[in-house]
Amino acid sequence: MARESTKQEKKTPPANKAGANTAPDAIQLLTADHRTVEALFKKFEDAKDDDERKSDIVIDICDALSVHAEIEEEIFYPAAREALKEDGQDMLDEAEVEHASLKSLVEQLEDAEPDDELYDAKVKVLCEYVTPPVKEEEGEMFPKIKKSKLDLTELGGEMAKRKSELMAAAEDDDGEDDEEEDTEEAEEEVAG
Repeated sequence: MARESTKQEKKTPPANKAGANTAPDAIQLLTADHRTVEALFKKFEDAKDDDERKSDIVIDICDALSVHAEIEEEIFYPAAREALKEDGQDMLDEAEVEHASLKSLVEQLEDAEPDDELYDAKVKVLCEYVTPPVKEEEGEMFPKIKKSKLDLTELGGEMAKRKSELMAAAEDDDGEDDEEEDTEEAEEEVAG
């Protein structure tokens, strides 16, 4: 797919209750990402036959999922493994396998155009790949992490910094300097 998205807005989820200038904790950041991607999938469904809009939204979905997976794999999962010890290792292993499937479909979509055969089907399957793991993370993994001694605020700051770096790189790959209204709208819906 031609990388013609109008650059994603680099918003960070709202600050946590500890203070207005602090980064969100790790779970808040990941949960906000989940809501943003859900909103982007909804926007894709609403785009119907508008191929240009669908293409832009898919670029945003792929960028958001790629960045999210990267910060989970680089920062969150290793910290979670250490914090959870044996309780949660299987869940983290499954998450990493799920990411591999997700990345394969993201790569296919990045090289596709909306009029390609199976384009819409691939986006739908990608959404179906994302939804169950999100529910599992939020319903099982995150509660376990919250009960651990992991410093979620410090981890969230590290993740937010890395996310900003990755999003900037994704913007450069997209080749545009304009703000991406679909992602901005999705993040605003999440924020509130």
